[in-house]
Amino acid sequence: MKNVFYNLKEDDECYTPRYGVEPLMEFLKPFVGKTIWCPFDTETSEFVKVFTEGGFKVERSHIFEGKDFFEYEPEKWDILISNPPFHNKRAFFERALSFHKPFALLAPITWLNDSTPKKLFGDEMQLLMFDKRITFLGKDTKKINFSSAYFCRGFLPKQIICRELNK
Repeated sequence: MKNVFYNLKEDDECYTPRYGVEPLMEFLKPFVGKTIWCPFDTETSEFVKVFTEGGFKVERSHIFEGKDFFEYEPEKWDILISNPPFHNKRAFFERALSFHKPFALLAPITWLNDSTPKKLFGDEMQLLMFDKRITFLGKDTKKINFSSAYFCRGFLPKQIICRELNK
């Protein structure tokens, strides 16, 4: 059954710059030898590039290739990391939580204004926050700038960590 929540809106396909991915490498040390699934990524994704260059095995998938996150799951993977579409966050996080595996998903920090993340994660929510906004590249090279954080489970050594972004 096709999930009605995953129909891309015009501003949903936004690309994370390298400097928004690199801070994750510090926290991937416990996952050496594991497979990272990047479920919203093409081969040109900075997530795929940075993790591959870091020596990790990466499984990637994208709805443009017929691999809908709500219907597709690779045979083998250990941790999920990516930047999901910005709309319908609840559905994406519910699916990520349903796997009962570690993950780090980038989302607008304003999502904390909603009660949903607190209800979904309970006391398992971890946040990797930054000192600056990430400037995402959108459709037709439009730049989209907003404060973001990685909402994680089973990924960080403590619940809230702040890092500098080297833009």
